[in-house]
Amino acid sequence: MLFAQILATVVALLHVYFLVLEMFLWTRPLGLRVFRNTPEKAQTTRVLAANQGLYNGFLAAGLLWGVVAARADVLAFFLGCVVVAGLYGAWSVSRRILWIQAAPAAVALVLLWLGR
Repeated sequence: MLFAQILATVVALLHVYFLVLEMFLWTRPLGLRVFRNTPEKAQTTRVLAANQGLYNGFLAAGLLWGVVAARADVLAFFLGCVVVAGLYGAWSVSRRILWIQAAPAAVALVLLWLGR
């Protein structure tokens, strides 16, 4: 379970990074570059992005709870949520999301199952 916990922590930290990008840097140069947005599009979608960032924060909190409490069931639930969100994002927004979000969570989930 240790390797799953380490990778789940990395996934959680990625989601904290997404939170910061979406809630605070969406209209700034880094946010524009990462999400390949124009300043105009970023300005009109900033409230939606902030809401999305908040949800990423909830995913990070759940993952960190699972790691700290060493709860495989909690980790499995939140890693599953990240995989589903990543698959939907890859389908609806950009295939990059599959590799950046869904794949690391899926690997952590497999490691979690193998560690049982």
